[in-house]
Amino acid sequence: QVQLVGSGGGLVQAGGSLRLSCAASGRTFSSYPMGWFRQAPGKEREFVAAINWSGGSTYYADSVKGRFTISRDNAKNTVVLQMNSVKPEDTAVYYCAARKNGNSLTTKPLAYDYWGQGTQVTVSS
Repeated sequence: QVQLVGSGGGLVQAGGSLRLSCAASGRTFSSYPMGWFRQAPGKEREFVAAINWSGGSTYYADSVKGRFTISRDNAKNTVVLQMNSVKPEDTAVYYCAARKNGNSLTTKPLAYDYWGQGTQVTVSS
């Protein structure tokens, strides 16, 4: 069992930066691919970024490529989403997720087994 706790959300102006963190409990965290998703009001949950177990492979949604960076520190059981050059359309609740089975990076929410509680990001114009 893995428990995920997301933090770091808040209010930021367009063009600014924000750093989201996801703290994980459980000894098997380092073997799980991880992902970040977001959900805006009235919209479906959408993929943002994913990282493999070692941190050596990452994948991004086109909408955030070049602006967001996902990384992990397995010694500290954390995954970080660095958000730069944010835009109003980045406003959403952001969720971290862990995938128990499989090694490949995937954009599908149903492929992830554990979810954090979500952290609100609001970008003002």
